[in-house]
Amino acid sequence: MTKTPETTKKAIAHGNYVRGSASKVRRVLDQIRGRSYRDALIMLEFMPYRSTDPITKVLRSAVANAEHNLGMDPSTLVISSAWANSGPVMKRYRPRAQGRAFSIKKQTCHISISVESAPTETNAEVQN
Repeated sequence: MTKTPETTKKAIAHGNYVRGSASKVRRVLDQIRGRSYRDALIMLEFMPYRSTDPITKVLRSAVANAEHNLGMDPSTLVISSAWANSGPVMKRYRPRAQGRAFSIKKQTCHISISVESAPTETNAEVQN
């Protein structure tokens, strides 16, 4: 008989229309992906980037979703996936000399973070 793999529960949170470019947000998300919830919060607190505030907000929301909706323990949660897609661009214009206008693009992005419970020793033995 073959064993059927257990479906892992995932909780997802989204932050839409966040001011800031997607590439600058991805720089931070790449560093916290795969880490535990507690380690990620500590890292985000001491990073010198402006994008850490909305990322922290989305991460706390994902953990709250996991705790409230799925009954997971926050101390066992791991960031399984985190991504940022570009959102709409707000176009503004800056007056320049001799009647010219330079365009200013104010970037937005959509942040998504997914958390799941970390595999424990007993689960790893069962799967192997």
